[in-house]
Amino acid sequence: MNRLTVGLLIALPLPAWAAEPVAQAAAAPVVGSVGGQLTQLVLGLLLVVGLIFVLAWLMRRVQRVGPGNGQVIEMIGARALGPRDRLVLVQVGEEQILLGITPGRITPLHVLKTPVNVDKTQSATPEFAQRLMELLGKDQKDNK
Repeated sequence: MNRLTVGLLIALPLPAWAAEPVAQAAAAPVVGSVGGQLTQLVLGLLLVVGLIFVLAWLMRRVQRVGPGNGQVIEMIGARALGPRDRLVLVQVGEEQILLGITPGRITPLHVLKTPVNVDKTQSATPEFAQRLMELLGKDQKDNK
């Protein structure tokens, strides 16, 4: 095709039957109202949020069923030696092991021949929280 033929094809008006579907599509009425669309949006959102909660519940349920339910290793106690160093007493089966923990290393320091008896009914509140409660209790008593 030469340039003249292409120019004539572009310049010629479209037949009436070719423009008719475009006019019908443009004049098609809007189906539904704003209220209906908003209801559909809210229901879809609730469905997605509900699905997220159901999947989270299912994941927790599945993780409990797997191995690791029976804790073989139990932390008996811990003591901070500095901002990044700690001593930890760990029970593994019938043995108790004293571990030194630093940022780059965990070192077994001592295996105890006689296990340390720890009262299980004793409060498991960390030292900081326990001292903070004591201080708050003292402050409240002083203010009265």
